[in-house]
Amino acid sequence: MKRFILLSALAALPLCMLAQSRPIPAGTTVSETALFEREYPRVDAEHRGYFCVYAPKAQEVYLELQGRHEMEKDADGWWYCTTKPLVVGPHFYHFMVDGIQVTDINTDTYCGSYGRSSMIEIPEGPEGDYYRPHDVPHGQIRSVVYWSEFEKRYRRCMVYTPAEYETRPSQRYPVLYLQHGMCEDETGWGKQGKANHILDNLIAAGQCKPMIVVMDSGNCGIPFRPKPGQDANKAREAFGATFPLILVQDIIPFIDKEFRTLSDRDHRAMAGLSWGGHQTFETTLRNIDKFSHIGSFSGAIFLGPGAKVSEIYDGVFADPASFNKQVHALFMGMGTAEGMGSERISKMLNDAGIHCTYYASPGTAHEWLTWRRCLREFLPMLFKD
Repeated sequence: MKRFILLSALAALPLCMLAQSRPIPAGTTVSETALFEREYPRVDAEHRGYFCVYAPKAQEVYLELQGRHEMEKDADGWWYCTTKPLVVGPHFYHFMVDGIQVTDINTDTYCGSYGRSSMIEIPEGPEGDYYRPHDVPHGQIRSVVYWSEFEKRYRRCMVYTPAEYETRPSQRYPVLYLQHGMCEDETGWGKQGKANHILDNLIAAGQCKPMIVVMDSGNCGIPFRPKPGQDANKAREAFGATFPLILVQDIIPFIDKEFRTLSDRDHRAMAGLSWGGHQTFETTLRNIDKFSHIGSFSGAIFLGPGAKVSEIYDGVFADPASFNKQVHALFMGMGTAEGMGSERISKMLNDAGIHCTYYASPGTAHEWLTWRRCLREFLPMLFKD
């Protein structure tokens, strides 16, 4: 009876706790994305990733991480692979098990890469300290539910409050509305973006103002693709187009009511990455009376070479002097290894007399390391006296 009970208990253990025939590779460490006491995924000093998955009856298993990586099966049913060196920063991945896409039970899941994905972090050196937690006062990220009158349903946003928010009950704060990209949600900036650590560190160093940061779902959590027979340009215009209305009509009034905000336009900013950058321009430039700081990180801004700066976005740039007086910071950034057009558009604006700051993240592509760096560059520009 005791032997039966023991075997039953072993059968109920998670797969990660069952014996593996392979020793842990020497010179490797567990990725920071791994769940509690898991041994995989791992990273070595050469920035190679090490992965395993238990699938004893599978015939074909491979890893999808910026391409296909074949996996090797051992006698106990574990599949393993080691990648070539990866660039630093976070990488989404999943396994393909006999044609079925599965996430890794060893890691947390992240909203990115066109759905819920696993992620491995290839650590930077000291240059990445700006997004790591330090021995400084830490703010909070709160999960906040509110009613959207526009959608007639409850929604959720994530709200960062600075460390001093709890200890200075009479103090009011400026607000940054910070948006994710396509196929992501309101959790992205807090989880893979590490926005709270970036803010904590900059605030503690006196490099940016204490502020409230609101991260909401931009209604663009699925891949953009026109339906059969649908005009691609019209489909693109409609994709996530409800969010600017929800932000202005529902979210901003709610945040100003529930939190101690400075609710005038001089203390309100908006920024977003990729499609969130597109939504930022669509929101702020058509509501210039409500925003005074604007940021686009690898923004999906669709301006052809023949576009006239004086005519786009309802003519908001037609009077450069007036725009520059109203908008205290206009920022565009992207990675040097991507081609989102931010540098070209920034030059168009500056040539037209619009003050626009451009930032190039060295060596990075359309990825979270680019957007972490953009946020670090953008925050010190906000709410200056």
